[in-house]
Amino acid sequence: MFGLEPHVLLLLGLCLLAACAFEFVNGFHDTANAVATVIYTNALRPWVAVVWSAFWNFIGVFSGGIGVAMGIVYLLPVESLVDANVYHGIAMVGALILAAIIWNIGTWYYGIPASSSHALIGSILGVGIAFSLLPESRGAAVNWSKASETGVALLVGPLLGFALTIGMMFLFKRFSPSKAIFKEPHKRKPPPLWIRLLLITTCTLVSFFHGSNDGQKGVGLVMLILIGIVPFRFALDESKNPLDLRESLSKVEYVINRVNRADLSPNDQKDLADIQAKTADLDRIFAGKTQVKDLPQQTRFEIRRDVLLLSNRAKKLLASPNVSLSTQDRSIYDKAVENMKTFTDYAPWWVLLMVSLSLACGTMIGWQRIVKTIGERIGKEHLSYAQGASSELVAAAMIGASTWLKLPSSTTHVLTSSIAGSMVASRGVKNINPGMVRNIALAWVLTLPVTMVLSGLLFLLFRAVL
Repeated sequence: MFGLEPHVLLLLGLCLLAACAFEFVNGFHDTANAVATVIYTNALRPWVAVVWSAFWNFIGVFSGGIGVAMGIVYLLPVESLVDANVYHGIAMVGALILAAIIWNIGTWYYGIPASSSHALIGSILGVGIAFSLLPESRGAAVNWSKASETGVALLVGPLLGFALTIGMMFLFKRFSPSKAIFKEPHKRKPPPLWIRLLLITTCTLVSFFHGSNDGQKGVGLVMLILIGIVPFRFALDESKNPLDLRESLSKVEYVINRVNRADLSPNDQKDLADIQAKTADLDRIFAGKTQVKDLPQQTRFEIRRDVLLLSNRAKKLLASPNVSLSTQDRSIYDKAVENMKTFTDYAPWWVLLMVSLSLACGTMIGWQRIVKTIGERIGKEHLSYAQGASSELVAAAMIGASTWLKLPSSTTHVLTSSIAGSMVASRGVKNINPGMVRNIALAWVLTLPVTMVLSGLLFLLFRAVL
């Protein structure tokens, strides 16, 4: 299978199993946020809420596209890290998965809502930084521009969640026909029908968008594994004919050749030379080929590398003020590159199915610890109907917007900060439980550095052993 030796195939299977384990842990670690409000307000029975949430997480993975997944893949420039030694790829993916799982299980055990997104991203960055310390490193091993975009998205989300929930609570107080929604829920009675429907709707939306965003991170993780260990098979979308790239390639070459070298700065000229080198390499690969079978399997990864490096350099070059191109030329270039990226930005259907099942199964197991923290320990009062509805409504909107923008979002950070905002809106800052908030904040602060160090050390260890 995949043309791999049996022991390498076994290691690939273990890495994929570990990725499923990460999504499984993500399910009961993060999705508890989605069901906490409906459980603690008696809108749904616990087992109904958990199964319902699992179903919508499953649907969300299939409906969310792959924009966030590719953002995870591009955090680590696999094209620079992968070489002929397949064990190096195994060391890379094994270290980042194991580090993320260790942190997730540890924080879950103590009932602390920590971000699976931060754990995964920290682990990826740790591997990249560790690789850059090796003698064979060929430059930057982390896509810092993508990392900065991701960091800003993960930072802004909780702040907006906190502020917007305070505003949402104000609207509830101003326009709600019933004051009962601001009181502690009755232990055995469900909420009023309209607020119950609203709570179920927000739980559904958070679950769906969690699947569409966090599930995509799992898809990105699996694609990192497949590209890192079996690049000749998964570097390009197998449902497409690589020879069809030639039409877009010729359009890119047309636009790039219209750039006046004399107007460029030394750095821009270097980027132009890199672009022309990549287009020349693609021309070499495609020369004389008339059928897919004429392309050797190993050239698939070369094509992927050239397309991504070409796209990266050209984007940087065309953003330079020294480059003067017409709107039509820029439009031709953008459409050509967009088409070329469809060959590299993909995920097989079975990867989506594997991740969605892992996430859905994890949702139905082990959710109690985090739910208790969300419902009882963030604030000094029991979660009210209005607090549950406003925090989940804001969280669903924030996560959905992040998915639409193809940016990762931390369900944990957004929802816990939203609940904190709802507590502040009720009785001020004194309504926050300082001990639990301090523990949550500490976990948030430590997640990135701890997972970066852990994954980096594991990578160097595995690299030395394998």
